[in-house]
Amino acid sequence: MTDDKVKRRLTTVLCADVYGYSRLMEADETGTLETLRRYRTAIARLVERHDGRIVNTWGDAVIAEFASVVEAVQCAVEIQQEISSQAADAPQASPMRFRIGINLGDVMVDGSDIYGDGVNIASRLQELAEPGGVVISSSVYDQVHNKLSVGFDCLGQRPLKNIAPLTSYRLTLGGQAAAQGSFPIEESATPSERTRAPRMDDRRELTSAPNVVSEWLAKLPRPLATALTVSAFLILINLFTGNKIWFHWPVAAILFGVVLRMVLGQRPESDSKTER
Repeated sequence: MTDDKVKRRLTTVLCADVYGYSRLMEADETGTLETLRRYRTAIARLVERHDGRIVNTWGDAVIAEFASVVEAVQCAVEIQQEISSQAADAPQASPMRFRIGINLGDVMVDGSDIYGDGVNIASRLQELAEPGGVVISSSVYDQVHNKLSVGFDCLGQRPLKNIAPLTSYRLTLGGQAAAQGSFPIEESATPSERTRAPRMDDRRELTSAPNVVSEWLAKLPRPLATALTVSAFLILINLFTGNKIWFHWPVAAILFGVVLRMVLGQRPESDSKTER
């Protein structure tokens, strides 16, 4: 008896598609086909570098899968950078630009091909991306947002053809969309959809102030650093517990004691010894 059970696996699917391919073919069939072949060669090389494999190339699209979510996203960024670099070296009136969607999901396996919602969602996310951009699903975002030095803009829940709406994120590099320029979120988006997902750079900026204070206190003598910390704590307690100001007396006593201790501790050793 043959085993007809459908094989499934969890994988990361990358879908890349040429923006305005029909228009490009209409303007210059030969040149467009040559450019597409050149870019596909570059994409295949980058996919292999990141331990992925090309599943299919339907028309102007490229479907690839990766065992690692992080590798898939890194590959997508490098693909856009490589294509942008090649386009800059050979400027054209209508440059070819790809849109990329990435999804982590369950797929059905048939030989070397994969099918199912895991693939379809990646294809629909690609349609949300700007030319030269990358859009990922929330399942991908959960795995990579704290592992890569790129930013993420939350696009909220967008309607997808034949698929239930899902939350998606747009990759940003250096404050700009992962493309040749920055692309605004649609004006029809709700305020919650415009919410920017936390970036690694933003988190570093938020934590830089406490780090600066800690480093400054570390450079001070330990008694003085302790006194300043306790004084700040007393001031905060006073400010949040009532209108009457009382913190100045204990703070003054603490600081006076610390300063006196430091002054006496710095006296020459000969002065601190008593004659017998």
